[in-house]
Amino acid sequence: MTGQDVEWVFADLARGERAHLTRVRVACYREALIIGLPEGEQITWGWNTLRRVRDQANRSVMVLSHEGDPLTRLYLTDFVAQKEVARRATSLGKRDHATPLSKVLLWAGGAVASVAAIIFLLVPLMATQLAEILPPKGEKALGDTTFEQIRVALDETGLGGVGICEDTAGNAAMQAMYTRLNPDADLPYEVKIHILDHPMVNAFALPGGRLVFFRGLIEEADNPEEVAAVLAHEIGHVVYRDPTRDALRSAGSLGVLGLLFGDFAGGTVALFIANQLINASYSQAAEARADDYAHGLLAQANISPVALGTFFERLHKEHGDAEGLVAHLASHPQMTDRISAAQAAVDPNRDYDTILDAQMWRNLQTVCGERDAPSSSNVAPAKKPWANPE
Repeated sequence: MTGQDVEWVFADLARGERAHLTRVRVACYREALIIGLPEGEQITWGWNTLRRVRDQANRSVMVLSHEGDPLTRLYLTDFVAQKEVARRATSLGKRDHATPLSKVLLWAGGAVASVAAIIFLLVPLMATQLAEILPPKGEKALGDTTFEQIRVALDETGLGGVGICEDTAGNAAMQAMYTRLNPDADLPYEVKIHILDHPMVNAFALPGGRLVFFRGLIEEADNPEEVAAVLAHEIGHVVYRDPTRDALRSAGSLGVLGLLFGDFAGGTVALFIANQLINASYSQAAEARADDYAHGLLAQANISPVALGTFFERLHKEHGDAEGLVAHLASHPQMTDRISAAQAAVDPNRDYDTILDAQMWRNLQTVCGERDAPSSSNVAPAKKPWANPE
């Protein structure tokens, strides 16, 4: 390249292995662009190998890269030199060979598989372990916070939380039902039962021993034994720490998604966990385990276990795949097996008792205030609905 009359101009060079810029000299020869380094060494970039880096904030600077060396950048500010480069380098706008689509899809599949493994395998495993070792104070605090968030989440007016039914006689009837069942689990906290003034047909357990019933469930029950059966089932979830495990799993999964798609505010996390617990979808093994616990607890109190199955079955027939408890139960493919298991737990030679007398049952039905008068069958059933079917 000797013998050519060229003009050298200054530019800045950034090499991939260094963050700072190096002041260099640049000359446009006929065969190539020559870059002169301070120590005397020269770099040759062929015209066909030059690429212009797009989307630069300062349009007065031409940023060049070299094919095969995408990390190195040459910042050219001289306008005359820019025009010469644009004239000689006919491939400035050409893109280097892109990564094959198959490789991109492979990387994307690997990333999705990794996230799925974390959310569906690692997070549940960690949640199970943490549920066993979480201090009772921490578990109770989680339940207290979630309970308040649930009341806010269920409020349709936006003016406050859903009310807690405070009628003394009605709550005393619910507590008498719990005392009659007399769960003997060695829990590190006191079990508290709340009845919310909401028409949803549902009940669920929260971390820290809180049990939540909705007015709608009590109104739908034909007799106190059906309410007691649901109560025994939810006590089973508390005994086996299912609500704590589910809350930790939801929080962990949401945390992973927050890292991927942006941080979520604490209130959003709490509301999400609250919604998950309202519509708790425990594993089939956890549901079967809570059912078995309920059967044993009911039998211990001389209450027929069949009440658990008849309530589920009747609600599903009346309401179909509705929201709340019915939808939750219907979402499990083994629902008929659970009903059959409740029927099978009944001793046909045993004379079962009622768990509440007529007046206490009436008190429980009106725990949220007087409404439409219940039918006579609800006040005093003419026959035992828990009798073993033919």
